[in-house]
Amino acid sequence: MLVYPHFDPVALHLGPLSVRWYGLMYLVGFAAAWLLGRSRAKRPHAAWTAFQVDDLITYTVLGVVVGGRLGYMLFYDLPSLLANPLSLFMVWQGGMSFHGGFLGVVAMVWFFCRKNGKSFREVADFTAPLVPVGLLAGRIGNFINGELWGRPTDLPWGMIFPDPRAGGMPRHPSQLYEASLEGVALFCIVWFYSAKPRPSGAVSGVFCLFYALFRFIVEFFRTPDPQLGYLAFGWLTMGQLLSVPVALFGLWLLMTARRMPTPGAGE
Repeated sequence: MLVYPHFDPVALHLGPLSVRWYGLMYLVGFAAAWLLGRSRAKRPHAAWTAFQVDDLITYTVLGVVVGGRLGYMLFYDLPSLLANPLSLFMVWQGGMSFHGGFLGVVAMVWFFCRKNGKSFREVADFTAPLVPVGLLAGRIGNFINGELWGRPTDLPWGMIFPDPRAGGMPRHPSQLYEASLEGVALFCIVWFYSAKPRPSGAVSGVFCLFYALFRFIVEFFRTPDPQLGYLAFGWLTMGQLLSVPVALFGLWLLMTARRMPTPGAGE
Protein backbone atom coordinates (compact mmCIF):
# COMPACT_ATOMS: atom_id res chain seq x y z
CA MET A 1 0.00 0.00 0.00
CA LEU A 2 1.25 3.49 -0.88
CA VAL A 3 0.89 6.42 1.45
CA TYR A 4 -1.05 9.32 0.00
CA PRO A 5 1.09 12.48 0.24
CA HIS A 6 -1.01 14.97 2.18
CA PHE A 7 -1.06 18.15 0.12
CA ASP A 8 -2.19 21.53 1.28
CA PRO A 9 -4.77 22.43 -1.39
CA VAL A 10 -3.65 26.06 -1.08
CA ALA A 11 -0.39 26.64 -2.96
CA LEU A 12 0.24 30.13 -1.63
CA HIS A 13 -1.44 33.05 0.08
CA LEU A 14 -1.47 36.51 -1.46
CA GLY A 15 -2.84 38.68 1.32
CA PRO A 16 -6.50 37.73 1.72
CA LEU A 17 -6.42 35.63 -1.45
CA SER A 18 -5.66 31.91 -1.46
CA VAL A 19 -4.21 30.46 -4.66
CA ARG A 20 -5.11 26.77 -4.90
CA TRP A 21 -3.14 24.05 -6.65
CA TYR A 22 -6.27 23.03 -8.55
CA GLY A 23 -6.47 26.43 -10.23
CA LEU A 24 -2.73 26.53 -10.85
CA MET A 25 -2.90 23.20 -12.68
CA TYR A 26 -5.39 24.69 -15.11
CA LEU A 27 -3.07 27.63 -15.68
CA VAL A 28 -0.20 25.20 -16.33
CA GLY A 29 -2.33 23.27 -18.80
CA PHE A 30 -3.39 26.40 -20.70
CA ALA A 31 0.18 27.76 -20.77
CA ALA A 32 1.53 24.45 -22.09
CA ALA A 33 -1.18 24.34 -24.77
CA TRP A 34 -0.29 27.87 -25.83
CA LEU A 35 3.42 27.04 -26.13
CA LEU A 36 2.68 23.87 -28.10
CA GLY A 37 0.27 25.78 -30.33
CA ARG A 38 2.94 28.38 -31.08
CA SER A 39 5.30 25.52 -31.96
CA ARG A 40 2.77 23.90 -34.31
CA ALA A 41 2.14 27.25 -36.02
CA LYS A 42 5.82 27.35 -37.05
CA ARG A 43 5.56 24.10 -39.01
CA PRO A 44 5.84 24.35 -42.80
CA HIS A 45 2.48 25.00 -44.48
CA ALA A 46 0.79 25.41 -41.08
CA ALA A 47 -1.10 28.51 -42.30
CA TRP A 48 -1.37 29.80 -38.74
CA THR A 49 -0.08 33.04 -37.27
CA ALA A 50 1.04 33.58 -33.69
CA PHE A 51 -1.87 35.99 -33.20
CA GLN A 52 -4.37 33.35 -34.34
CA VAL A 53 -2.90 30.87 -31.85
CA ASP A 54 -3.25 33.43 -29.07
CA ASP A 55 -6.84 34.11 -30.12
CA LEU A 56 -7.67 30.39 -30.29
CA ILE A 57 -6.26 29.67 -26.83
CA THR A 58 -8.30 32.53 -25.38
CA TYR A 59 -11.49 31.10 -26.88
CA THR A 60 -10.72 27.55 -25.76
CA VAL A 61 -9.98 28.70 -22.20
CA LEU A 62 -13.46 30.20 -22.08
CA GLY A 63 -14.94 27.04 -23.55
CA VAL A 64 -13.16 24.77 -21.08
CA VAL A 65 -13.98 26.78 -17.97
CA VAL A 66 -17.58 27.68 -18.77
CA GLY A 67 -18.47 24.42 -20.51
CA GLY A 68 -16.59 22.25 -18.03
CA ARG A 69 -18.24 23.74 -14.98
CA LEU A 70 -21.72 23.96 -16.51
CA GLY A 71 -21.40 20.41 -17.83
CA TYR A 72 -20.43 19.06 -14.42
CA MET A 73 -23.38 20.71 -12.70
CA LEU A 74 -25.84 19.58 -15.39
CA PHE A 75 -24.55 16.03 -15.90
CA TYR A 76 -23.33 15.16 -12.41
CA ASP A 77 -24.86 17.46 -9.80
CA LEU A 78 -28.09 18.96 -11.13
CA PRO A 79 -29.91 18.87 -7.74
CA SER A 80 -27.21 21.06 -6.17
CA LEU A 81 -27.43 23.52 -9.05
CA LEU A 82 -31.20 23.75 -8.74
CA ALA A 83 -30.97 24.17 -4.96
CA ASN A 84 -28.24 26.82 -5.19
CA PRO A 85 -27.65 28.31 -8.66
CA LEU A 86 -24.63 30.20 -7.30
CA SER A 87 -22.84 26.86 -6.88
CA LEU A 88 -22.18 27.09 -10.62
CA PHE A 89 -19.51 29.70 -9.85
CA MET A 90 -17.84 27.85 -6.94
CA VAL A 91 -15.09 26.42 -9.14
CA TRP A 92 -12.59 26.37 -6.25
CA GLN A 93 -14.54 23.44 -4.80
CA GLY A 94 -13.65 21.31 -7.83
CA GLY A 95 -16.07 19.75 -10.24
CA MET A 96 -15.25 20.10 -13.93
CA SER A 97 -16.57 17.81 -16.66
CA PHE A 98 -14.45 16.96 -19.69
CA HIS A 99 -17.58 16.29 -21.72
CA GLY A 100 -19.02 19.68 -20.81
CA GLY A 101 -15.69 21.31 -21.55
CA PHE A 102 -15.58 19.44 -24.86
CA LEU A 103 -18.93 20.90 -25.88
CA GLY A 104 -17.80 24.33 -24.70
CA VAL A 105 -14.63 24.12 -26.80
CA VAL A 106 -16.59 22.91 -29.85
CA ALA A 107 -18.85 25.96 -29.54
CA MET A 108 -15.92 28.37 -29.16
CA VAL A 109 -14.01 26.74 -32.04
CA TRP A 110 -17.06 27.25 -34.25
CA PHE A 111 -17.09 30.93 -33.27
CA PHE A 112 -13.33 31.18 -33.92
CA CYS A 113 -13.80 29.62 -37.37
CA ARG A 114 -16.48 32.15 -38.29
CA LYS A 115 -14.25 35.00 -37.19
CA ASN A 116 -11.07 33.81 -38.93
CA GLY A 117 -12.45 32.16 -42.05
CA LYS A 118 -11.09 28.70 -41.22
CA SER A 119 -12.88 25.37 -41.50
CA PHE A 120 -14.00 23.59 -38.36
CA ARG A 121 -11.94 20.51 -39.23
CA GLU A 122 -8.78 22.55 -39.73
CA VAL A 123 -9.10 24.23 -36.33
CA ALA A 124 -10.11 21.00 -34.59
CA ASP A 125 -7.08 19.17 -36.04
CA PHE A 126 -4.80 21.99 -34.89
CA THR A 127 -6.32 22.04 -31.39
CA ALA A 128 -6.58 18.30 -30.68
CA PRO A 129 -2.86 17.67 -29.95
CA LEU A 130 -2.87 20.53 -27.43
CA VAL A 131 -5.72 19.22 -25.28
CA PRO A 132 -4.04 16.26 -23.49
CA VAL A 133 -1.59 18.51 -21.63
CA GLY A 134 -4.57 20.26 -20.06
CA LEU A 135 -6.16 16.93 -19.16
CA LEU A 136 -2.90 15.84 -17.55
CA ALA A 137 -2.69 19.01 -15.47
CA GLY A 138 -6.34 18.76 -14.44
CA ARG A 139 -5.99 15.17 -13.23
CA ILE A 140 -2.89 16.09 -11.22
CA GLY A 141 -5.02 18.83 -9.68
CA ASN A 142 -7.67 16.23 -8.77
CA PHE A 143 -4.98 14.10 -7.12
CA ILE A 144 -3.64 17.04 -5.10
CA ASN A 145 -7.20 17.81 -3.99
CA GLY A 146 -7.61 14.18 -2.90
CA GLU A 147 -10.82 13.88 -4.93
CA LEU A 148 -12.19 11.50 -7.57
CA TRP A 149 -10.47 8.53 -5.93
CA GLY A 150 -10.84 5.01 -7.22
CA ARG A 151 -12.61 1.88 -6.08
CA PRO A 152 -11.28 -0.23 -3.18
CA THR A 153 -8.31 -2.43 -4.06
CA ASP A 154 -5.81 -4.79 -2.45
CA LEU A 155 -3.12 -4.06 -5.04
CA PRO A 156 0.25 -2.86 -3.71
CA TRP A 157 -0.25 0.68 -5.06
CA GLY A 158 -3.61 1.22 -3.38
CA MET A 159 -3.84 4.50 -1.44
CA ILE A 160 -5.81 5.61 1.59
CA PHE A 161 -7.22 9.04 0.80
CA PRO A 162 -7.77 11.46 3.69
CA ASP A 163 -11.39 12.32 2.88
CA PRO A 164 -13.61 10.47 5.39
CA ARG A 165 -15.97 9.59 2.54
CA ALA A 166 -13.21 7.36 1.12
CA GLY A 167 -13.80 5.02 4.07
CA GLY A 168 -10.18 4.74 5.21
CA MET A 169 -9.52 1.82 2.86
CA PRO A 170 -6.90 1.44 0.10
CA ARG A 171 -8.23 2.64 -3.23
CA HIS A 172 -7.05 2.88 -6.81
CA PRO A 173 -5.32 6.24 -7.43
CA SER A 174 -7.56 6.61 -10.47
CA GLN A 175 -6.61 10.26 -10.91
CA LEU A 176 -3.08 9.10 -11.78
CA TYR A 177 -4.47 6.43 -14.13
CA GLU A 178 -6.36 9.15 -15.95
CA ALA A 179 -3.34 11.45 -15.99
CA SER A 180 -1.29 8.64 -17.55
CA LEU A 181 -3.85 7.63 -20.18
CA GLU A 182 -5.79 10.81 -20.99
CA GLY A 183 -2.71 12.95 -20.52
CA VAL A 184 0.57 11.24 -21.37
CA ALA A 185 -0.57 8.37 -23.62
CA LEU A 186 -3.16 10.43 -25.50
CA PHE A 187 -0.67 13.24 -26.06
CA CYS A 188 1.92 10.86 -27.50
CA ILE A 189 -0.61 9.21 -29.82
CA VAL A 190 -2.16 12.40 -31.18
CA TRP A 191 1.04 14.46 -31.30
CA PHE A 192 2.99 11.87 -33.28
CA TYR A 193 0.00 11.02 -35.48
CA SER A 194 -0.30 14.70 -36.40
CA ALA A 195 3.41 15.01 -37.21
CA LYS A 196 2.66 14.04 -40.85
CA PRO A 197 -0.03 15.60 -43.06
CA ARG A 198 -3.35 13.85 -42.47
CA PRO A 199 -6.73 14.14 -44.18
CA SER A 200 -8.82 16.94 -42.73
CA GLY A 201 -10.58 15.72 -39.58
CA ALA A 202 -8.41 12.64 -39.04
CA VAL A 203 -6.33 14.07 -36.18
CA SER A 204 -9.36 15.22 -34.19
CA GLY A 205 -11.04 11.88 -34.95
CA VAL A 206 -8.10 9.97 -33.47
CA PHE A 207 -8.20 12.23 -30.41
CA CYS A 208 -11.92 11.63 -29.81
CA LEU A 209 -11.67 7.86 -30.27
CA PHE A 210 -8.71 7.34 -27.96
CA TYR A 211 -9.99 9.75 -25.32
CA ALA A 212 -13.31 7.90 -25.21
CA LEU A 213 -11.52 4.55 -25.02
CA PHE A 214 -9.20 5.62 -22.21
CA ARG A 215 -11.97 7.28 -20.22
CA PHE A 216 -14.24 4.24 -20.61
CA ILE A 217 -11.46 1.96 -19.28
CA VAL A 218 -10.51 4.17 -16.32
CA GLU A 219 -14.13 4.40 -15.18
CA PHE A 220 -13.91 0.70 -14.19
CA PHE A 221 -11.37 1.72 -11.53
CA ARG A 222 -12.89 5.02 -10.46
CA THR A 223 -15.59 5.40 -7.83
CA PRO A 224 -18.74 6.79 -9.48
CA ASP A 225 -20.02 10.14 -8.32
CA PRO A 226 -21.99 9.41 -5.11
CA GLN A 227 -24.99 11.48 -6.17
CA LEU A 228 -25.34 9.31 -9.31
CA GLY A 229 -23.84 5.89 -8.59
CA TYR A 230 -24.06 3.32 -11.37
CA LEU A 231 -26.57 4.08 -14.09
CA ALA A 232 -27.14 0.49 -15.30
CA PHE A 233 -25.89 -3.10 -15.17
CA GLY A 234 -24.12 -2.48 -11.86
CA TRP A 235 -21.11 -0.95 -13.62
CA LEU A 236 -22.12 1.70 -16.19
CA THR A 237 -21.18 5.22 -15.07
CA MET A 238 -22.07 8.65 -16.37
CA GLY A 239 -18.49 9.09 -17.58
CA GLN A 240 -18.79 5.96 -19.71
CA LEU A 241 -22.20 6.93 -21.05
CA LEU A 242 -20.99 10.38 -22.08
CA SER A 243 -17.90 8.86 -23.73
CA VAL A 244 -20.03 6.94 -26.24
CA PRO A 245 -21.09 9.97 -28.33
CA VAL A 246 -17.49 11.26 -28.22
CA ALA A 247 -16.32 7.94 -29.67
CA LEU A 248 -19.05 7.98 -32.33
CA PHE A 249 -18.13 11.55 -33.27
CA GLY A 250 -14.48 10.51 -33.59
CA LEU A 251 -15.42 7.53 -35.73
CA TRP A 252 -17.51 9.77 -37.99
CA LEU A 253 -14.61 12.20 -38.37
CA LEU A 254 -12.25 9.39 -39.35
CA MET A 255 -14.67 7.83 -41.81
CA THR A 256 -15.44 11.11 -43.54
CA ALA A 257 -11.77 12.20 -43.47
CA ARG A 258 -11.02 9.70 -46.23
CA ARG A 259 -12.91 11.94 -48.64
CA MET A 260 -11.23 15.12 -47.42
CA PRO A 261 -8.08 16.83 -48.76
CA THR A 262 -4.78 16.48 -46.90
CA PRO A 263 -3.46 19.97 -46.06
CA GLY A 264 0.25 20.34 -46.81
CA ALA A 265 0.57 17.02 -48.65
CA GLY A 266 2.60 17.13 -51.84
CA GLU A 267 3.48 20.81 -51.48
